[in-house]
Amino acid sequence: MNQILKTHIRKTVDLQEIELEKACSFFEEQHFKKREMIINANDQVNHVYFIVSGLLKLFYTDSDAKEHIISFSMEDWWESDYAAFYTQTKATKSLQCLEDTVVLKLSFDNYQQLLTEVPKMTDFFLKKAIGGHITSQRRILSLMTMSAKERYEQFLKYYPSLLQRIPKTVLASYLGVSRETLSRFFESK
Repeated sequence: MNQILKTHIRKTVDLQEIELEKACSFFEEQHFKKREMIINANDQVNHVYFIVSGLLKLFYTDSDAKEHIISFSMEDWWESDYAAFYTQTKATKSLQCLEDTVVLKLSFDNYQQLLTEVPKMTDFFLKKAIGGHITSQRRILSLMTMSAKERYEQFLKYYPSLLQRIPKTVLASYLGVSRETLSRFFESK
C-alpha cells in the first residue's frame, strides 16, 4: 500500500525516500464493503481518505430526503467532507462506497503532525486542493450552463472509465436527470 501512496505523492512533489517513508507512516489502511458508509451526515469528521482501490460517492441529503450527488472518487483520488474535516465540525455530507474499497486514511491530528515533520507535504496538499477546487468549479458551471446531454458528454470526456462502474440510477442523479433520460443518452450513442 505504501508504494501506491509514494508513487502518488511523487507525481506532485519531490520528496526524498526518508521523507516519503515518514509521510506514509501517518496513514492507516482501512477496508470497506460495497454500500458501506464511510461518513454519515452529522458524524464528526476526523479523516481524509486516499483511495487505493474502489469507488466512492459524496452526497448531500436534503430535508425531503432527496440525495444530491456531489462527486465520485476512484483510485488515486482523495475524498472527505473537507469543510467538516478542516474545521473539525460535523459532516453535512455523506460518503458511501459504490464498490468494495480500500483506503489509506489520515487523521486530522496526523495531518497536522505530517505537515510539521514533512513540510513539503504542505505543497502537496495545496496542489491537491487547487485541483479539487478547479474540478468543483467545472461541475458548478456545467450545472448552471449546460444541458443534461452536454453534462453527460462532459462526464464521458473526463471520466470514461467510470461509466461501467457507476449504477445508471446513481449516474442519472449525479447528472440531474431521470433514469429514463439517461437511457435515451445511451441509446443515442
